Amino acid sequence: MKSTFSAVLLSCVVMLGMGAMIAANAEAELIVIAAPPYDDAYYEDFADEIFDFHVAYARQIAQHDDVLVLVDEGWYAEYVDALGEDKVAIAPMLDIWMRDFTISNVTDPIMFRYTAAGQGSGAGGQSEADEVQEAFAEAMVRAGVSFAQTDLLNDGGNFVDDYAGNVVVSTKFLADNALSEDEARAVLTAMPGIENVAFIEADEQGGLEHADGVVSFVDENTLLINEYPEDPDYARQLKADLRRGLPGVTIHEVVTPYDGSEVYDERFGSACGLYTNALVTPERIYFPQFGVAEDAIALEQVRSATSREVIPVMSARVCQMGGGVRCMSWQLRGESARALKAFFATSG
Repeated sequence: MKSTFSAVLLSCVVMLGMGAMIAANAEAELIVIAAPPYDDAYYEDFADEIFDFHVAYARQIAQHDDVLVLVDEGWYAEYVDALGEDKVAIAPMLDIWMRDFTISNVTDPIMFRYTAAGQGSGAGGQSEADEVQEAFAEAMVRAGVSFAQTDLLNDGGNFVDDYAGNVVVSTKFLADNALSEDEARAVLTAMPGIENVAFIEADEQGGLEHADGVVSFVDENTLLINEYPEDPDYARQLKADLRRGLPGVTIHEVVTPYDGSEVYDERFGSACGLYTNALVTPERIYFPQFGVAEDAIALEQVRSATSREVIPVMSARVCQMGGGVRCMSWQLRGESARALKAFFATSG
């Protein structure tokens, strides 16, 4: 059955195989983050923390890549005062977790249908998720950003890729789409830019079950994964599933001082201590830090596992909301990035 979501996206121009036309290191990555709706009751208690994180993170990005913060009119003046007009655009989003409801696979852009779990499930959860995604899709259509679309359910946080054809998703993708592993692998590898897929069990069942809280590609077919000293059986199975799905994969473990003592919303848990929730670009890794002793250890571990520049990003003030560096970031490059920047530059 076609949803309103699908109807909105029919107006999008499908651009497949775009990765083949864009040189990976030809220009800076465009990283997009979004403010919550002004005076949003859900985010009211954390509004200051979100704003402070966005400003600090955007300033770090601007030293290396391009950054754009999408806001509504209520937030516009404050973000412009902090970052300047060139880094802020009025394009209201209905949520802050840009990774999840936007476009996956930056080299061959495709939009999965955002799942109800992203909005906490419950009655009307899918309707709310569609509304969040439609606001984004409509803005991108106006801006001329091109992408393919599918009715398959998946959040961007459950699509972890290395820009070279290797992808990790959790088995929630199988349940959401009523597919066997073989069926799901066939569907995904039929999409441009996807060659190998590993299906992993999330380390916490229920809720989001995103792969990007468990693994992060830090180089081509090279993964950083959480340590699980308290659950060696899970760690063994995780590594086995990754090696089964990704031929020749290299796996590095990172210290994982997970802290779930303070959780903003019990439906989503905490991301505190999860260094795997890092934003990876062709040249850099924006790497979360939590103000704990393990930060230095994790930095050393990731730097020994990658040739990319590693940029520490303090995430302690937002991680109890269930996300951080990667979760709040959507990234574009090539024609998509140029189209979005040009649109907001001319629209004022």
